[in-house]
Amino acid sequence: MIQVSIIIPCYNQGHFLVDALESISKLNGYSHEVIIINDGSTDPFTKEILEEYKTKSYLIIDQLNQGLSAARNTGISLARGKYILPLDADNTVLSPYIKEAVEIMEADNSIVVVYGDAYYFGDKDEPWKVGEYNLQRLMIANYIDACALIRATALAEVGGYDTNIKHGMEDWEMWLRLSFKSYGFYYLQMQCFGYRVRYHSMMKTTIRNYSLVNEIENHVNAKYPDKMGHYWITESFVQRFKKSPIKILIKLFLKSYWPSRYNAMLKENKIRNGI
Repeated sequence: MIQVSIIIPCYNQGHFLVDALESISKLNGYSHEVIIINDGSTDPFTKEILEEYKTKSYLIIDQLNQGLSAARNTGISLARGKYILPLDADNTVLSPYIKEAVEIMEADNSIVVVYGDAYYFGDKDEPWKVGEYNLQRLMIANYIDACALIRATALAEVGGYDTNIKHGMEDWEMWLRLSFKSYGFYYLQMQCFGYRVRYHSMMKTTIRNYSLVNEIENHVNAKYPDKMGHYWITESFVQRFKKSPIKILIKLFLKSYWPSRYNAMLKENKIRNGI
């Protein structure tokens, strides 16, 4: 029985795919399969290397370019594993992570997502400490990468990734959808994967495009109107700022540049909790 299905969408990223597959080759302690979705690549090198990998022990599916969400869904629909690990073609995965994540979910059926820390490489070189699961934090902005182990039955129940989101942040919507179903998340405090930082990556391009980010956030807010709404956060801050602009600025300064003093004042109830 296959325990883990590793789903890798690939669009013109053949030069990075080599590193991703090399990291997978070091995995042990459980059975796994690798499904690579060629999402309409046009780059000659990518097409060439994917043809080469077809002769090896990888399942490679060619499809017209439909975006990251649709590519992941294609892979998930073909997966035989009990657990799904989405892995971007330009990232890498560490062996102990999946072994421990599988053991955690085998021991507790209420947990459907296990995620953990990572390390940045490429244009940035430092550890990435993710932090404990918190729904309020997640509703404000995503902080959990797509590279998390997910129970396949939960993915099937919620219907896979939202194909209306094509240029990033689709993992954020997925974590929200699973959260709103009251599924359990588990934070594994160890380095689990490598996240390649590239200035011209799809995620960087999306974040710099305010029009696209606003479109995605509006889509998510409209999808969950009884739970989401970034405008409520903005409105709350604006109203508090109007009442006490100097106090708000002082608190922001203390919180940003003198956190020890901020925490001391908070402990002594000299300031109100939150900005």
